[in-house]
Amino acid sequence: MAQAQSSPVLKMKERIRQEGLIAIVRGGFSLEEVIMVGDALLAAPLPLLEVTLNTTGALSAIESLRTRFGDHMVIGAGTVREAVQAREAVAAGAQFLVAPNLDLPTVEEALSRDTLMVPGVFTPTEIQRAVQAGCSMVKLFPCLGTSYLKAVRAPLSDVEFIPTGGVDAVNIGKFRQAGAVAVGIGSSLVGPGIVHQGALISKARELKRNWEAAGSVA
Repeated sequence: MAQAQSSPVLKMKERIRQEGLIAIVRGGFSLEEVIMVGDALLAAPLPLLEVTLNTTGALSAIESLRTRFGDHMVIGAGTVREAVQAREAVAAGAQFLVAPNLDLPTVEEALSRDTLMVPGVFTPTEIQRAVQAGCSMVKLFPCLGTSYLKAVRAPLSDVEFIPTGGVDAVNIGKFRQAGAVAVGIGSSLVGPGIVHQGALISKARELKRNWEAAGSVA
């Protein structure tokens, strides 16, 4: 029992529950821009950062972020669609993995490396397959809004959902009230092109403030 309680996967789940917000970097960002984003998020503070593997130089960016921030931030890899990508991301230092889809070999690879895998699911059938594969924390993608989240949570109340896509400062609190354990935040926080650090800190703080104000749902 003590060993299970100290599992890196369980610890990462708890960290995600605690923080609630996962910032997502995706696209043609330079390494300097990704580092700047990390600096801004730490200042907010919003310490969970996911770098998608279809971001320019993603593996190098993950490695650089881990070196720069150490234990002060949690760096994950997103768009991890294949087992080989899971291996490469963990080797680069990714502390959790996220996917837009459910690929069972990728889940198996991640869990074999004691790394949290958050697969993307949409239908109840996909959600149940994810749970059976060992993933009780899932990414609801694409997210069709809070009504859909409530609908799938009703019969699947033991699953922890992280809605991703379309989450912003206006609706983030509604997602928490609908039962989201956390949310993934992409372009509404870190948009394309060069990001102004001060504006990024302000947006991150607004998102965090609105999430916390919404409280939790039993």
